[in-house]
Amino acid sequence: MSVRVGVVTFPGSLDDRDAARAVRIAGGEAVALWHGDDDLKQVDAVILPGGFSYGDYLRCGAIARFAPVMHSLIERANTGMPLLGICNGFQILCESHLLPGALTRNDSLHFMCRDQRLRIENTSSAWTSDFISGQEIVIPLKNGEGGYVADDRTLDALEAEGRVVARYLDVNPNGSRRDIAGITNERGNVVGLMPHPEHAVESLTGPTTDGIGFFTSVLKSFVSL
Repeated sequence: MSVRVGVVTFPGSLDDRDAARAVRIAGGEAVALWHGDDDLKQVDAVILPGGFSYGDYLRCGAIARFAPVMHSLIERANTGMPLLGICNGFQILCESHLLPGALTRNDSLHFMCRDQRLRIENTSSAWTSDFISGQEIVIPLKNGEGGYVADDRTLDALEAEGRVVARYLDVNPNGSRRDIAGITNERGNVVGLMPHPEHAVESLTGPTTDGIGFFTSVLKSFVSL
């Protein structure tokens, strides 16, 4: 029986089909979820994809946080269901207070699109267990509001608790504090990541296949249960 991974589509989502395809390539069953429906269709895990939900009005992710699907999703995430937010999905997770901090305008004040080198620092989360601690990967990055910010107390706690999932290498592309590219919650089931692993799952279309590990990780977490 395959693991069912839901992919939410909001008005303005761009990478929902890419995320669903990555799930299928990894060996899972991708299930389409609609922002206006609170039914999660008995999925085992959920991905909030990249894009510009609700046109990024007010703040990125600020309106999506109140979508009907999020009511059910927040409840399930708080009881341990794996949840990955990519780019705009990361912004939604912060707006929903499932993850601390916020994502702000790139310090360059320009949209950034590049292949980005990262170091995986946490391999205990539901979405990173298929990596090796310290593993360096290259996946695409594309954002205008990708700078991760939080107060020093929150940043110190993330560092002390090993909750920084991935960190930028070579260059900090958006001004994220402490080069943070992704974080997890205390339980390890919720992960927010600014770069796009779904665009690096096969050699034909990606710069690498390094992103597939995020998707195989969550599938294997169910096999081990």
